[in-house]
Parts: sequence; structure tokens; C-alpha cells
Amino acid sequence: MIQIGIYNDLEILRDTSIGLYLGDKQGNDVLLPWKDEPEDIAIGDVLSVFVYKDSEDRLIATTKKPFILLNEFAFLEVKQVNRVGAFLDWGLVKDLLVPFREQPQEMLRGRSYVVFMYHDKTTDRLVASGNVRKFLNNDDLTVSEEEEVDLMVYGFDDIGINVVINNTHRGLLYKNEIFTKVEYGDRLKGYIKKIRDDNKIDVVLQKQGYAHVEPNAQKILSLLQEAEGFLFLNDKSSPEDIKYQLQMSKKTFKKAIGALYKQKLIRIESDGIYLV
Repeated sequence: MIQIGIYNDLEILRDTSIGLYLGDKQGNDVLLPWKDEPEDIAIGDVLSVFVYKDSEDRLIATTKKPFILLNEFAFLEVKQVNRVGAFLDWGLVKDLLVPFREQPQEMLRGRSYVVFMYHDKTTDRLVASGNVRKFLNNDDLTVSEEEEVDLMVYGFDDIGINVVINNTHRGLLYKNEIFTKVEYGDRLKGYIKKIRDDNKIDVVLQKQGYAHVEPNAQKILSLLQEAEGFLFLNDKSSPEDIKYQLQMSKKTFKKAIGALYKQKLIRIESDGIYLV
């Protein structure tokens, strides 16, 4: 069965003046327009193509790679807005529709939004939604604490940043645990810090415990070498100074210099830390 919104492995059936016809084992076929034909192919070859519907609601195949696949999230720009809704640039000839009912706020031309693409059974078309939260499920979790995960930023609130976890769950990244610039739509690597009794998930951008100390210790060593062996920071420095200079928390900083001190790589004085 040929499915829209995903890649299909289809056999080249015949060559025509308008393109190649590709088919599956069930006898279904779809047109791959001549402008998308790859080179050095022959009848009987199998191609991996993305399938969607064109402006006339006909199935069409393409070798181009869209910016989003079925049941996935992406950060896409609005190309135009009309009486039907907003239309997003997703890398293909026909733009992707976000109906007004799927816009939690009015989408504006030229701005980019985090959206989810799904198959609208009523219209049998691919559409997108800006109502991200309703497509996230924390009832049946597929992650565990300390696991490395993929994150996508989709919102901000008073205490932190809302993220999509592994394209499936929702999580929260607390503001006081962020030591680098994070923006709407960013894709990041993170770690599951805590799974609460109500299945809410706290995430962080750094590994916890000693696994987190090691790369930060290495960072401090590198900075010491660049600064001719001295940094005007120690365990008495303010959290603000440490965050400004090193982009890490004071707690992490103290663990890192503690590890370096035990290895006799630095000495800690009242005016700062010195490379041994």
C-alpha cells in the first residue's frame, strides 16, 4: 500500500513523457514527475520516494526531502496566509496547510512555528497543527531517568522551557538549569533528570553527577591554558560570575575544580585558580 507523508520503496514500472510510474506489490501506482527523476535508473529498479498529494489532490511522488514527515514535529516558516489558513514551506512544491482551527495563535507570514504534521482523515490530506501539546503523550512513557534524548523547544513559561522529547513526550527544562542560549524551535540533546509520579518529565542539557563533571573539568583546563594558567574564579565566586564566564552553575563548577584539584592539575587560591 502506498502511504502519504512517509517514504515508500516503490518499483519503476514504466517511463512516460510526464515521468516515471512507480508501483507497490499490491498493484498501486504513483507518478514521479520527470523533473524529479534520478539519473542512471532502469525499469525494475526500486526507488525510495516521498508521497503526498498535489494541488489537484492527486498522489504524487518526489525524490526531494521534505522538512517534516508524517507524525513528526518541525520548525517551519509561513509563506502565505489566506482565508483557509496559513501555508508553510516544507521543502516541496505544494505548501503545507495549517487550518485556522489548528492555530493556537494567529500565524503570520514570514514567521516560523513549531508544528506537527498529521493525516486528516476527513479530507484525506496532510495538514499541520500548531497545537503541539495535544499530540504529546505522557501516559505511556518510553524513556527512563538519565537517558539521553532528543529535544525540541516549543514553548516558554515562568519557570522554564517546554520541550518535545523524542518526538513523543512533553518535558520541562528549568530556567535555573540552563547555562546556554536556547531559542524557540531549537533542536537539542538532553537528559532525563527526573520522572515524577504524575509522569511529568524534568530534563537537563548536561549529564548529571560525575559524568557531567568530566567535560566541564576539561573545559576549565582549556580555559586555564588559554588564559596563561590563571582564572579569576574560585569556590567563593558568585554564581553569576561563574555562569557569565563559564556557562555553568556554581555547583557544577565546584565539582569540576574539585576533581581537578584531586588530580593535582590545579591549585585553588584566594584570588582564583592556577594551572599546575
